[in-house]
Amino acid sequence: MQIAVLLKMTFDTEEKIKLTAGKIEEDGVKFIINPYDEYAVEEAIRLRDAHGGKVTVISVGPERAAEALRTALAMGADEAVRIEPPAGRTADEAVLAALLFAQLQADKPDLVLGGFFSIDQGGGQVAIRVAARLGIPHVTAITKLEVQGGGEVAVAERDVEGATETLEVRIPALFTAQQGLNEPRYPSLPGIMKAKKKPFRVIAADELGLASTELEAATRTVAVALPPSRQAGKLLQGELDEQVRQLAELLKVHAKLGD
Repeated sequence: MQIAVLLKMTFDTEEKIKLTAGKIEEDGVKFIINPYDEYAVEEAIRLRDAHGGKVTVISVGPERAAEALRTALAMGADEAVRIEPPAGRTADEAVLAALLFAQLQADKPDLVLGGFFSIDQGGGQVAIRVAARLGIPHVTAITKLEVQGGGEVAVAERDVEGATETLEVRIPALFTAQQGLNEPRYPSLPGIMKAKKKPFRVIAADELGLASTELEAATRTVAVALPPSRQAGKLLQGELDEQVRQLAELLKVHAKLGD
């Protein structure tokens, strides 16, 4: 079974966001594998161990993305591919999906796994766009995944408004991982040493055979701003009935929550 994992490198969750001239400052920032993508890597490795095959991790990003890919190799993935973003262009979700689609179309994996969304952008679009372009079924936010029928069918469970939905789809298919799917392993020292010898390909965007129009961003960033500073709390005075009246008034007038 050939399994591809879509990987993204994001800001460490503990990093403080700084803006310079309307852009997010990246100098000196620590980057990590997108946490939801770690669940996808772990699930891919478990499926390969159970059914055989190969796990390929793929990322679109600059040279620093190699660190995330090598971490995935140290966890147990078999090979990695880093796609260099198109020079001088903005790589939004549409462009990222086009690049990943072109690579996956060539590799033809049986399963594609990715994170539910990335913690930096939070759009949750890329994997779904890839599935649509490949013309394969997709199931998002899964918490359980089983391959059945000799590798022809996958059964997934996903969270839906506090309940669980079970879906059966034919392979090839794409799935995005939600927290609770598994517990990602830490790279071991032997795994780190083995990762240095595993195949690692670097592919330029123009090698993928996409038309120039497919590398044009479908969106543009108008402005980037930090959220407003947190306001000080307000202590309500008086008896309970009076406090309730004050709270209702604050919600109506200041929070604009209506009647």
